[in-house]
Parts: sequence; structure tokens; C-alpha cells
Amino acid sequence: MMGFLRMVTPPASPPAKRSRRQRRVRANGDGFPVFLPKEVKDIKDPFARALAQRIVRIPVPLQMGNFRGCVMSSCIKPIVQQHDKSPVVLLHCFDSSCLEWRRTYPLLEQASLETWAIDVLGWGFSDLGKLPPCDAASKRHHLFELWKTYIKRPMILVGPSLGATVAVDFTATYPEAVDKLVLINANAYSEGTGALKDLPKSIAYAGVKLLKSFPLRLLANVLAFSSPLSENIDWTNIGRLHCQMPWWEDAMVDFMISGGYNVASHIKHINQKTLVVCSENDQIVSNQLSVKLLCELKNAVFREVPDSGHLPHVENPKQFVKLISDFASGKIN
Repeated sequence: MMGFLRMVTPPASPPAKRSRRQRRVRANGDGFPVFLPKEVKDIKDPFARALAQRIVRIPVPLQMGNFRGCVMSSCIKPIVQQHDKSPVVLLHCFDSSCLEWRRTYPLLEQASLETWAIDVLGWGFSDLGKLPPCDAASKRHHLFELWKTYIKRPMILVGPSLGATVAVDFTATYPEAVDKLVLINANAYSEGTGALKDLPKSIAYAGVKLLKSFPLRLLANVLAFSSPLSENIDWTNIGRLHCQMPWWEDAMVDFMISGGYNVASHIKHINQKTLVVCSENDQIVSNQLSVKLLCELKNAVFREVPDSGHLPHVENPKQFVKLISDFASGKIN
């Protein structure tokens, strides 16, 4: 796939053979990891197909509530780690996955940025057969344990929409783990899941099934993107692929009744240099909220991405990557 770095090495001795189990976990005949839902084969977007083939699971220790153990956590790992630069760590929107970064990730690698794309606990493609708590505190602690175990250096943490809320929540709790922040069309002023947390579980599960439905997801895509219908249909299938994971409904209900995120009071305590990004044509989060965020943060700059809606990293990846690259290098300050 064009855009992904390839490591070329001289011929050497044959690699050690993997066990049958390792080969089964790694990939099926189409190159996709076997833990991905079978519907991944129906995706047409070449960027999504290429990135899906790079999804791996890594063990992350987690102790929350009554859960004790390791979560096999899905992510996209960098090919090479650069210990002299801050790594870029990509979160995703509400109820999404690392495939959201399908058009941006290869460009970030081309820009020589060490880049991780992380599935937030309770979403994405992790192995949650034994379900841990999926509330905000567990999502935060899981990300910290992943950072502490594998990344180990202050990072440039990037979050779109609710992912920006996740990033603010994480940074307020673990400031030592974050070098800089990038908040995209940030949904940082929502007050959790509101009345949804008080729903009976039977009603909550019914609501989650509706959230999973193709028509509702397609409507969300039409609001987010100004793309042809055929492309929106494929992008809808990408956006709901993780909903086919067997634990997804349980994880969503757990998050819903936990109350979700409420981080507005944390914003003024964020000291890290922050790039606030908004889109010219966002139909989901008002640009006024980005301006409010800019004013409340202690050390922030503002940029607008033209010709894009709620997810500029999907619609205008080249412009977005330039912003990230310039921010990482200090050209934006």
C-alpha cells in the first residue's frame, strides 16, 4: 500500500517459524488479523483495508474494579520507534476504532513521525471476552498502562471529537505522559451521558442496538462527510465494523450507565502546549466551542482546516498532517 514505510534488509537466514496458533492470530488468507470481524472483507476503501492488515493486539495490564489481568489491546504500532522525538499517539472519536485514521496514518509515517493509533478501551478490536469496566476512569487507566508499558516517553496526544475529551481527561490525570495536545473539533463541554445513565439495562441495550444499526450510522456519516452516497455507505461499514465484536454491546452499556465523561473543569488546568483544530464545515460540533476551548486553555493556538467536516483527518488528510507535522516540529507555536 502506497504511503506505508517498508523496511528493506539484505537477505539473511530464514526467520524462525511461528507456531500454528501464532499464525492463526496474525492473519487469515486475506491478510487481515483473524480477530477482526468477517465483515472486514467487504470493505472497499483501500486505505482502510491496508490499515486493517496492520492492526495488532498487545497485552496491557489492567486492575480496575473486580478485573485483574491483561487486556489484549488493539492498536497500530509504528514500524520504527524514534527515541529522540515525541511520538504521535492517535485516539479516535466516540464509539469508533483506529481505522478512523486510515487516510492520515500513512502520511504521518511518510512525514517521519513515530505514530501509534490506539483503540480506546471498550471500542475498537481488543479482546474483551472477559469484560473489564469500560467507564471513563478505566479507559484513562488503560491508556496510561499502555503508554507506560510500550511508549514510555511524553507523547503528542491527538483526539478528535469525544477523543479530545478522552485526551483532556488523560492529560489532567497523567500530565507527565503528555508533551503536547491536539484537540480536533473537540466535544469537551458535554456533560457525560446525562439521563442515559439512569436507564434500566433492558432499555439501555435496546438503545445500543439502535446505535449499531446501519441507517443511524449512515445518517451520522452523511452529517459528518460531504461525500457521494456510495463512499458514505462504505465509510459507514468501516465505522461500524467494531460493533460486530461480541463484547461491544456490553461495553457500550457499561459506558452509558457509568455516566461517561465530564471534563469541562479540567480544561483550565491543562498546561501543555495545545493545538486546537476546527473544521470549516463541521455540522456536528459548533466552531464556537473550539473558540471557547482556545480561550480557556493556558497555552493554545488555533487552526482551521478548510474543505472538511467533522473529521478533517478523513476528508482533508494532507492539510491535517501538515498541521501535525508543523506542530510537532515547533513551526506552530
